[in-house]
This record gives sequence, structure tokens and C-alpha cells, in this order.
Amino acid sequence: MQAHRLPARHGVLWLVAGFRLFRANPPLMTALTLGYFLVILLVNLLPLIGPFLLTLALPTMTLIVANGCREIDAFGALRPGTLFQGLREQRKALLQLGGLNLLASLLLLLMLTLSGLESVDLAQPDPEQLLRLALLMLVLAMPLMLAFWFAPMLTGWAGVAPAKAVFFSIVATIRNWRAFAVYGLVIAAIGVVLPGLLVVLASLLSGAVAGGVAMVLRMLMMLVLAPVLMASVYLSYRDVFGADA
Repeated sequence: MQAHRLPARHGVLWLVAGFRLFRANPPLMTALTLGYFLVILLVNLLPLIGPFLLTLALPTMTLIVANGCREIDAFGALRPGTLFQGLREQRKALLQLGGLNLLASLLLLLMLTLSGLESVDLAQPDPEQLLRLALLMLVLAMPLMLAFWFAPMLTGWAGVAPAKAVFFSIVATIRNWRAFAVYGLVIAAIGVVLPGLLVVLASLLSGAVAGGVAMVLRMLMMLVLAPVLMASVYLSYRDVFGADA
């Protein structure tokens, strides 16, 4: 697999194209996204085994959403039987990919524990300690995110073996680190900085106004921003590996 090296501006273009894909079929994009998060919520409710099952299933779930995005991109709608493309043919490989995801997640949890995670008092948190913990979690989780960003599509669509898919995903994201850096900064601005600023400005008027603004922003994030982000994952794959990959 050949990963293209894209300019930094593609980090913005993925989000712009993601919004266009959302506008092409808002009900379907929203349904795909809400279904994804609903499955996460329900599986996590299972006692003891829930988090483990979820980690195993995440690559398959990601591929299902990507299938929907690809259909909307090509046809503007979902054709019968296309949502589960690649699942039957690559079910064993996707399960193995989920196993790699589980193994990597357990390793991440072990590293967080060894770093002093249990010493953090969440009942009376120290802001400086929480900031250090958040930065540590970001640094440790970043390789995991990069490893599985493209891996589900590489395995499900291109038939790449799980270990190779993880390797190619890491290489592709590193080759395009500028685009991903811009992508992350824009998401932070849209999803964190701007909403926070709007809530602060609204709070200057009254607490009720601030509460209303916060509620509207939460709805927009779930019904618009989340589908756009899900679409942008597919679009980044399409741009980096090509539409036919």
C-alpha cells in the first residue's frame, strides 16, 4: 500500500469535505453516528466483559460507519447490503485486529497505572496533577490512535493483514503529520475553544442563557460535529490511500 504525503491544508479539507458529506444525507450520517455511540454505550453496560468486548469490536464498528460514508460519498444514499461490506470476507482478520486493539489498550492501561494513575485523588483533584495526567494520557494514547486510524479500512477493504494494517496506518499518519496536526487543532478550536468562549459570553448575560447555549451546543456537537468527524476519518483514508484502495 502506498500512502500519499499530503499538504497540511488537507487537515482542514477533511473537515470541510466531512461537512459536505454530512449535508449530502444528514439523516443517514446522523443515524450512523448515533448508532455507533449507542452500541458503545450498550456494550459498556455489560458487567466485567463490556469494555473488553467493545475494544474487540471497535475496528468492525469503524468499518461499518466507513462503509456508510463511502456509499454516501459515491451514491448519496445507502444501497442494500453495502453497510456490512468486507465484514464477512474479513471477519477473522477484523477479529484479530480487534485483538491487537485490546492488547494495545491493556498495555496503555498498564503504562498509565505504572505512571501513578492510582495516586490521583479524583474526589479532591489537584489541577496541576490533573493537567499532567491529561497530557500523559494524550502522549500515551496518541500511538494507539495512529495505529488504528486507517487499519479497519485497510483490512476490510484492501484485505491487508491486521499487523500490516496497523503498521501501514502508523506510517501513513506519520507521513501526514502536518495534515493531522492541523486537523487536531481545528477540531480543538471548533469543539472546545469556540463552545467554551460562547458559554462564557452567554454567562455574562445570565446563568439561564448560558445553560441554554450549552444545551444547544451539545446538540450541535452530537447531531452535526460528530457525524462530520466520523466522515472525516473515511475521507482521510480516501485521500491518503486513494479512492480505490
